[in-house]
Amino acid sequence: MGIAISRQLITLEEACNWASAFLGRKISESNISYLIQYGKVKKYGENGSTQISVNDLKKYYQSFNGKREDEWKKKLGNDLNWELSFDNLREKDTTKHVHRLHPYKGKFIPQLVEYFIDNHTDDFKKEIFFKKGDIILDPFSGSGTTLVQASELGIHSIGIDISRFNCMVTDAKLLDYNLDSLAKEVKNINLAIAKFETDGKIEEFEKELFSELTKFNNKNFPSPEFKRKVYKREINENKYAIEKEKEFSSIYKKLISKYKIELEQENNKTFLDKWYIKNIRKEINFAFSQIKKVNDEKNKRALAVILSRTIRSCRATTHSDLATLKEPQITTYYCWKHKKICKPLLSIKYWFGRYANDTIARIREFQKLKNGAHWASITGDSRTVNIAEEIKSRNKKFYKLVESQKIKGIFSSPPYVGQIDYHEQHAYAYDLFGFERKDELEIGPLYKGQGLEAKKSYVDGISQVLINSKKFLAVNFDVFLVANDKWNLYPQIAEKASMKIINQFKRPVLNRTERDKNPYSEIIFHLKLK
Repeated sequence: MGIAISRQLITLEEACNWASAFLGRKISESNISYLIQYGKVKKYGENGSTQISVNDLKKYYQSFNGKREDEWKKKLGNDLNWELSFDNLREKDTTKHVHRLHPYKGKFIPQLVEYFIDNHTDDFKKEIFFKKGDIILDPFSGSGTTLVQASELGIHSIGIDISRFNCMVTDAKLLDYNLDSLAKEVKNINLAIAKFETDGKIEEFEKELFSELTKFNNKNFPSPEFKRKVYKREINENKYAIEKEKEFSSIYKKLISKYKIELEQENNKTFLDKWYIKNIRKEINFAFSQIKKVNDEKNKRALAVILSRTIRSCRATTHSDLATLKEPQITTYYCWKHKKICKPLLSIKYWFGRYANDTIARIREFQKLKNGAHWASITGDSRTVNIAEEIKSRNKKFYKLVESQKIKGIFSSPPYVGQIDYHEQHAYAYDLFGFERKDELEIGPLYKGQGLEAKKSYVDGISQVLINSKKFLAVNFDVFLVANDKWNLYPQIAEKASMKIINQFKRPVLNRTERDKNPYSEIIFHLKLK
């Protein structure tokens, strides 16, 4: 198997061709560059003449791709459906178009939705569950992954979420925009933010800090050599990181003193007080004041999501703790993600500009893919909401479809027991936009723990959602629920909802952002009426 290459060192193009033939799937130059950047294979050559060892490449793919499936199955069981790992996909594929409009902890990748609701060819899909023109429901819609994919496939969709912020993100993804108007508004706001100054010393401070960081990191964490040494375990990363972090800290403190930079805010009462450096907080307030002046409600919503995405990235925390905050980080630190010394952010300007351009591009791409489907995003409690009445108040044409053909089924990922506080993960947005929080109505939140009472409450909550949803489902409905059911609660949930589990698919969850990379799986339960 593979292309015969007599030379030890090969070019990136040759590496792509060799790896594509060896693995039986398309491998791009960006895939190979990623392996070099993160020290998985060694780089040879300089000044645009990058080469790599074909033996290094072969060892990597044999050990990583060949053994990973076997290792995961040893730990998680032979019933693991490796096809559902989607391990052949790049991050670019799993975060395509509007799916990356805003980060959301706990969402599934769009390909998982496509696999179960699209009628392509493989053994499982000999039976078609959803087709163009059907209506699908996601009663835990989160940031709208199911609705976006349904829209792309021409399937009408309804999403329900208790979080007002989640529904705002979903709306921003699915709204039909006048792209010229949106691009103009985005440009105007971006220019206003770029010109806004709160402290003239910040820019000079950042320039000198960046210069010192670059020199320090080039010397002590040369890339990709350092990453490769870590990957090959030739260096004690923990010990080395502590030593170098302390070394650069003295340089940082001298610069703070030199420019008289104020890092902390006067108050510490709200999320925005605690997790943002003083200059950033002022810039956030200014940006929001500009967005509030925008007249077009669709454009205003898109701009609000850009600002929210920006301020999430600009919290005073480490890069590896963005998903789960620990303590405010206002000093330089060793970054486990980037394998070098990183600094806290002191301005939103770069990130707002970057996300503004990215958002326009993603919305533009998705607008071309939409397939004429109706959609509705409802802020409410899925245990009690009257879906038909909510649709009727929004879209009479869609309401007639719901009444005449009913909802064909559900594809959803319910919250897991005691794992995430869904309101708290976007506390910055609730603080800024003044949305009402309804933490007490979350099912299975982290703050309630994972004890017996929490599990009982979870079973009751999920089953109540299914019971309420059934009122609006077609007779021969199909329900697909994605869950990490380590306590075997879903048989009880199905029983209480008068449903039966007719099939289940166990998938490995790869490419998680947490530093804990232990093998982890989830199950897609297929339920029908009992």
